[in-house]
Amino acid sequence: MEAITLPIYNAEGKEVDSVKLNTHVFDGVVNSAVIYQVINAYRANHRKGLAATKTRGEVSGGGRKPWKQKGTGRARVGSTRSPLWRHGGVVFGPHPRDFSYTLPDKMKAVALKSSLNAKVLENNIIVLDTLKLSAPKTKEALKIFTNLKLSTPKNKKTCSVLLLTDEISADLKRALRNIDFLTFNLALNTQTYEVMAHKKILITKDGLNKLTNRLK
Repeated sequence: MEAITLPIYNAEGKEVDSVKLNTHVFDGVVNSAVIYQVINAYRANHRKGLAATKTRGEVSGGGRKPWKQKGTGRARVGSTRSPLWRHGGVVFGPHPRDFSYTLPDKMKAVALKSSLNAKVLENNIIVLDTLKLSAPKTKEALKIFTNLKLSTPKNKKTCSVLLLTDEISADLKRALRNIDFLTFNLALNTQTYEVMAHKKILITKDGLNKLTNRLK
């Protein structure tokens, strides 16, 4: 496959350069089956599994036989904590369990490649030359997203954006953390669920290089 070329924008939203994507990573192949498996595993690994019920041996009471076995005309009962009785134990209720399981690293890499390829084919990846703010303030960061047409005026729906950079300083984190439509992470640490959960991916040039080196 011929290498895909993406434009590189500056903080003012102007195209300043272009970059050819590595064909070993951005080969245009989207393996939706692997993406599905990896996302399922990611969500399963985040389940708490704390739901719990008590069996008839765990609920309080029920030590004495309610009435004698024969002669009363009533059904025989050995405990008032039978599952058939009110306040009785639960027969097949849930108990604390671990839902997590592991997948091969190669499968995770294929899923991440496929998710990135899907975003490229949808024209939903934007490359930024560098991310530098004149001051560690949210309004300064919002100017960049507005220039890149990733932010809209108030009371209008804004698409979700994932920002991937090569490094995140304390000042940058302070400026970005209050933007409701934005999630940010290091490009080296991103994963399939994060990529697929956002409409647009904004990645710095250095972050793209590090991500490519990680996957190729």
